[in-house]
Amino acid sequence: MLYLWLSVGAGIIGLIVVGLLIRGILKQNPGNKLMQNLSKEIQRGAKTFLLTEYRTVAVVAIIVAIFLSLGPLFTHKVTVNWETALAFLIGVFASALAGWIGMSIATRTNSRTTQAAQKGIKPALSVSFSAGAVTGLSIVCVAFLGLVIVYFLFKGNPVIVNGYAMGASLMALFARAGGGIYTKGADMGADLVGKVEEGIPEDDPRNPGVIADNVGDNVGDVAGLGADLLESYVESIIATLAIAATIGIVSLSYLPFYLASWGIISSLIGVGWIKMGRVKDPQMALNSGTYLSAVLMIIGSYFIIRKAGVVYQNYSSLGPFWAIVSGVAAGLIIAEVSVYYTSSKYKPVKELANSCQTGPAVTVVNGLALGMLSTLIPVIVIAGATLIGFIFAGMYGVAIAALGMLSILGITLAVDSYGPVADNAGGIAEMAHLPPEVRQNTDKLDALGNTTAAIGKGFAIGSAAFAALGLITAYRATVNAFSPHPFTLSLADPKLIAGLLIGGMVPYLYGSLLAKGVGKVAFRIVEEIRRQFKEIPGIMEGKGKGDSSRCVNIAARGALNSMMLPGILAIVFPIGIGFFLGPIALGGFLVGALVTGLPLGIQTANSGAAMDNAKKYIEEGNLGGKGSYAHKASVVGDTVGDPLKDTVGPSINILIKLMSVISLVLAPLFVIIH
Repeated sequence: MLYLWLSVGAGIIGLIVVGLLIRGILKQNPGNKLMQNLSKEIQRGAKTFLLTEYRTVAVVAIIVAIFLSLGPLFTHKVTVNWETALAFLIGVFASALAGWIGMSIATRTNSRTTQAAQKGIKPALSVSFSAGAVTGLSIVCVAFLGLVIVYFLFKGNPVIVNGYAMGASLMALFARAGGGIYTKGADMGADLVGKVEEGIPEDDPRNPGVIADNVGDNVGDVAGLGADLLESYVESIIATLAIAATIGIVSLSYLPFYLASWGIISSLIGVGWIKMGRVKDPQMALNSGTYLSAVLMIIGSYFIIRKAGVVYQNYSSLGPFWAIVSGVAAGLIIAEVSVYYTSSKYKPVKELANSCQTGPAVTVVNGLALGMLSTLIPVIVIAGATLIGFIFAGMYGVAIAALGMLSILGITLAVDSYGPVADNAGGIAEMAHLPPEVRQNTDKLDALGNTTAAIGKGFAIGSAAFAALGLITAYRATVNAFSPHPFTLSLADPKLIAGLLIGGMVPYLYGSLLAKGVGKVAFRIVEEIRRQFKEIPGIMEGKGKGDSSRCVNIAARGALNSMMLPGILAIVFPIGIGFFLGPIALGGFLVGALVTGLPLGIQTANSGAAMDNAKKYIEEGNLGGKGSYAHKASVVGDTVGDPLKDTVGPSINILIKLMSVISLVLAPLFVIIH
């Protein structure tokens, strides 16, 4: 127990470092008055949207909490109750708080990055990476400390602690779906009218949709992604706690806390290494920090697990260590595969860019094909790591492998989250009419940010698969603990087959609703921008000024309306299957959703990122450069790919985790009812 309290110190140290990073960022020069005003306009838009989104989620969260509190009414046995509801609300709050911190700092760093870019790429990277580090470290530390509080408050009761993960999942789903619909609806609307119809550059101040686009980068790619990975991180720990509770070995319950705390320390060292600036090449600098953290995590976990010396079910005491290694290695491999298929440095994206010379139709088809192909290695790697974890430590090993993949989330999310800051910085440089070389510097950082974002999405999707596997395993163990009969999943059971088929369909239904939401928002913004170009005199000549606030409001209202149905269905499906068809059908439902959701998430994320970077490759002067036929085709491809990579793909991995954790929390009720 003493060591468990000591592990809390890692989270506190992390928050202290976050405070120091924030202090350093705010000391940076925010630029001239126009740059500061543009930054404040983005801040206001992001703040307004998040507050409205949080109020919407609060209503849903309160309804769910009331439902959880009424658990004892469904059965004479007390399983899910008001304590579970309280843990659930704490999870919602922790996720919202972490996302708010990241968004607040990101929107204050954008103009400071633009100002730093006037001195070169390296100063701009230093400022923007600090903002990314604030996001990564604050999310990990808030999530970890919140979980420790819940664990102590409810004395490690797994049924209650699972509620914390459910709360984080619910917040993540709405944050990712709402933010994703907002950002891509605004982005598509601004690009379709500005770049395709009017032929003006990206982020041109004459385009009324530009501010909405820049706001979307923060609410979707900072607050949304942060909530997504916070959820995965929490669930990877909770899955191990739930399985450990069924085994009945207390030391196995404490082990994930020790490993998570060392992961925070490893991430802090990786962030420090990047901030030192010893490696000059930006991509190598970011990669070296990630790899350093990974190596430190592996080394530290060996000594932690060896010190714990826990032996159970005839597995080696070092079994969890090999599971950790498999998880860390799987995360790095998936990240590298994501880079290979989405970076313009490598053959796939260059071939995709070359195909743009034949028109937008071929561009889109090849982009989708590339994403489909990119699922091969990640799925095999996840399958292999799952088998390794099971061989060395049983189902506990599968869960601990997920924790291994996410143990260095502080650094991987830091490397990812600086991208939206760089993107905003480029927009401010364009709108403030700064010299072309400033935009060139921010564009280089933005292109690198797309690659690092692919790494982050690779980690998110890979960890989602691992976390869902761990949660499904914990679900099975929980059902067995409450059921008088052994719980088995047999393909001869028609209820299981029914569950598999329904579960396999849900990711496609969910993705369709999100993509349709993006389309609706984009349609309304296109109409509004066209209206302003037509009705405001002199807007194209720079004499008239568009009303950006109308585009911001349209995007916000559309995103909030469009996210409600997908969010509610993600809650209703597992509850409905569990109540009406029973635990076996629900187990099949979860497996079906995972099997289809994993490759669909990888494919959509990598297709979108590849089409985006193919466009940027052409804009660098290749294949005719900006304004060429190939460039126009790549813009269409990028516009199609945007909702795939930033809305559909990332949200699907949250969907499979949320449905799994809801099933885990309510498993005792389903068993008793049936």
